[in-house]
Amino acid sequence: MSRLPSFPLPMLRLLPTFLGLTCALALHPALAQSGTNQPPAFDNILYGAAYYNEYMPAEPDGDPALRAARLDKDVAMMKEAGISVVRMGESTWSLWEPEDGHFEYAWMDRIVDVMGRAGIKVIMGTPTYSVPTWMAHAHPEILVRYQGSDANTTYGMRQNMDTDNPIFRHYAERVITNLVAHYRNNPAVIGWQIDNETGAYGAYNPDVFLGFVNHLKQKFASPEAMNKAWFLNYWGQDVNRWGDMPTPDRATSTSYKLEWSRWQQMRVADYLNWQAELVRKSRGPNQFVTHDFGGMMHDDRNENQIAKSLDIVANNIYHGAQDHMDGAWQAEQSDFARSLKHSNFLITETNAQTLGWDSAGQFPPYDGQIRLDVYSYLASGANMVEYWHWHSIHAGQETYWKGVLSHDLEPNRAYAEVSKTAHELQKIGPKLVDLKIKNQVAILYSVDSDNGINFMPYERGGERGWTPGKAGDSYGNRIVQLHRSLYDANVGADFVFPDTTNLAQQLSQYKLLIVPMLYVADDALLKTISDYVKSGGHVLMTFKSGFTNENDAVRWQRAPGPLREAAGFTYQEFSNLEHPLALKGDPYHAGEENKVSEWAEFLQLEHAEALAYYDHPFFGQWPAITRNHYGSGELVYEGTQLSDALQSKIVLDCLKSAGLTSPDQQLPSTLRVKHGINREGKKLHYYLNYSSSGQSFQYPYAAGQDILTGTAIAPNQNISIKPWDVAIVEESK
Repeated sequence: MSRLPSFPLPMLRLLPTFLGLTCALALHPALAQSGTNQPPAFDNILYGAAYYNEYMPAEPDGDPALRAARLDKDVAMMKEAGISVVRMGESTWSLWEPEDGHFEYAWMDRIVDVMGRAGIKVIMGTPTYSVPTWMAHAHPEILVRYQGSDANTTYGMRQNMDTDNPIFRHYAERVITNLVAHYRNNPAVIGWQIDNETGAYGAYNPDVFLGFVNHLKQKFASPEAMNKAWFLNYWGQDVNRWGDMPTPDRATSTSYKLEWSRWQQMRVADYLNWQAELVRKSRGPNQFVTHDFGGMMHDDRNENQIAKSLDIVANNIYHGAQDHMDGAWQAEQSDFARSLKHSNFLITETNAQTLGWDSAGQFPPYDGQIRLDVYSYLASGANMVEYWHWHSIHAGQETYWKGVLSHDLEPNRAYAEVSKTAHELQKIGPKLVDLKIKNQVAILYSVDSDNGINFMPYERGGERGWTPGKAGDSYGNRIVQLHRSLYDANVGADFVFPDTTNLAQQLSQYKLLIVPMLYVADDALLKTISDYVKSGGHVLMTFKSGFTNENDAVRWQRAPGPLREAAGFTYQEFSNLEHPLALKGDPYHAGEENKVSEWAEFLQLEHAEALAYYDHPFFGQWPAITRNHYGSGELVYEGTQLSDALQSKIVLDCLKSAGLTSPDQQLPSTLRVKHGINREGKKLHYYLNYSSSGQSFQYPYAAGQDILTGTAIAPNQNISIKPWDVAIVEESK
């Protein structure tokens, strides 16, 4: 694909108009890559941590020899513990290039050399997410200007730069090219992480807006076409010339806001593709390219498009500990990561001890939880687990975000558990690496719908955030709830994406498709879903689906628009629910949780049957949940927001209807099972106990062996699992 060319710095100052035009031409959803993206080969599970020797104290007088001695001690401890990989270098551009054009490698060369001699592999990061002070001082225009501001932000925080700015790109290209060339032939360096948890950063700089306008020119060709698609004659907002295009500071057009959010996603995808291509030009033949998503399903990035640039996907997953660790968040985020390339993935950061940008989140894991966490990721298809980070930092924002070692830098309880896990993986890892997972349930994830619902929220109160269950993140909460219902039923799931070119073919591989609040969708996507049902697929769909088109404009045919035949109903009205309502007769035996809330669509049955009605003198005339047989498949629709317990009941009913139930649904409530096939072609069954109590169950599958203990396992044998422990059964055949 085209990208911003490399110009001498004086010329860059003369390119404000060229920049916007180039960005519009370069950023395109169908990102192409020169070269081939191949997943790396792994002989064993990689297990390690991010490592920052440069952060170590050099007391009492800054003697660098003390830091060097600490490096030797750290590597000795890692080797003794069984650590096999570290990630380094992504956070310290200021050390790589302390002055403009002056590069320093010796400080890292020694670290890489010591790691290599110890047999510890290195993933090197491009250090572009935190610009050095000299650059910010010389070029303040590279810093982010936020929406509604006439000035760029000041220096001080990471990820505070406009990644489209040609001056920033000039420096970023130079440092990336130099670093990759320097380490391309180093056998210890096995891969490159491009940037770090990249987002759009809310950049609203003039070049970003100019690029947006040029993108609109390319997409719509004329202002008149955009006016029509966006209904801009409302309030007389027609744009008569591209030069009159208003900025999005106080935009009221939902179509405008949706396209601006897409532009942010395109910018992020282009930037990471640009970095990936730079690395590929200079990297060694056996070095892979990855990016560490800072958790999945952010509304300012399209992970599905970004993944096209990568050889392998990586994710940073943080989660609750102690009594709040149940594996559900790890599973959801892992399933999403695996689904991006339908392949194994890496965990580049996860909990070591405690978390927090203050000291209010200090909940160290119970004994066994660190080890169980690792197997949770491997059971979902991870080929690597790394902690953030090896040692706790002694000052700064992340003082209390503790690593494997505490601030005293001595062996501790976490180190002992990491060591136990590492030595297990040295022995059994070859049986676990490259796990292949084939699920029969998929969840359709739409970042457009996430944004569209955020522009017109239906729930009251709260600001949206990434935290599961946080008020205001309506779309994200439905994803969490639905995935959790499958997780609690011990049914694996993949994610699928509307912008997949072969979506219909991909859907045909699944027996059940779950569609949360598909608020923004074009007719073609809705037809694909309808055809899937007609051809025998089972769909569970929630309220607000099919309501607006691809421009976030409400359809002018009766709801649910193109879904009408497949859904078997129509509706013309809807209502917020001031108070939760019960379903008449408690049809799903949910007891106190027989509740719906927030929203009700007044569904008028055509071909569908009612599965439940509201228990209310007014709302009770309309069904809350329906089922329609269409072709050889069926579509279950929820016209309201269900309690967690009700949602779990509906999901289980849909699983039964699709023929997807098994003995796995009979396991104790805190025991989870995940299945896959290893490289030897043998089935693996992971049984994970997220509980402080021991659990027992009757093993229902073919004879095998618990590869952790070497114990033979027979069909129908009773297996006991200790608190926060795991059993991994490999079938014999």
